[in-house]
Amino acid sequence: MEIGMIGLGRMGGNMTRRLINKGHRVVVFDFSQEAVSAAADAGAVASGSLEDMVSQLSVPRAVWVMVPSGDPTEQTINAVAELLSSGDTIIDGGNSNYHETQRRAASVAERGITMLDCGTSGGIWGLTEGYSMMVGGDVDAYKRIEPIFQALAPSETEGLGHVGPAGSGHYVKMIHNGIEYGMMQAFAEGFEILKAKEEFDLDLHNVGRIWQTGSVVRSWLLDLAVSALEQDPGLDEIMGHVSDSGEGRW
Repeated sequence: MEIGMIGLGRMGGNMTRRLINKGHRVVVFDFSQEAVSAAADAGAVASGSLEDMVSQLSVPRAVWVMVPSGDPTEQTINAVAELLSSGDTIIDGGNSNYHETQRRAASVAERGITMLDCGTSGGIWGLTEGYSMMVGGDVDAYKRIEPIFQALAPSETEGLGHVGPAGSGHYVKMIHNGIEYGMMQAFAEGFEILKAKEEFDLDLHNVGRIWQTGSVVRSWLLDLAVSALEQDPGLDEIMGHVSDSGEGRW
């Protein structure tokens, strides 16, 4: 199957590479010519503009938008919708406010274009591990593009699914991120308390390593924490806070 990919940042670039590795044709566009060239070197079909990208896709077309939330997503979806036709599909794979997603889906539907909102988790490890994808929007459009989601997921049957109408995918991803932040905060406070018990002089990396197997708190986030503690036992090179992305207020 083929798809257009707009936005070749770290996540979009890795998704493109995974799709290529799975045998799919990906036509790419990014304002960074360097990013387009890197994707082309990996096997993607390069394009020099949105018009060029759309012209290289066969009907019915599918275009994946992987750009920052807010105005960049708004402008990109509006521009792409002007170039697509009835029966085509736009996928917003970024983190968008689900209210905005509902409005955008209704807007492009007036042109006969369907929009899928794909809450995507996996970060920089998705290239090798696969992505978890929570998809909202038109069911028929989802079924048509399902081979793309299956190629990006850890397997064809795991880590992906249609969750409901327009906006639901981004809503589920928003809650997912809230849970993730809560888990990260819990690990941070727990390790901080362990470190503060100076009389035991605890090896935090060793404690985390023990928890990785058999414990009810074992998780990928714990694995990442253990990896960080192995490289930097005192976490001296890591900031103790994360800037607000806005999703908590959505």
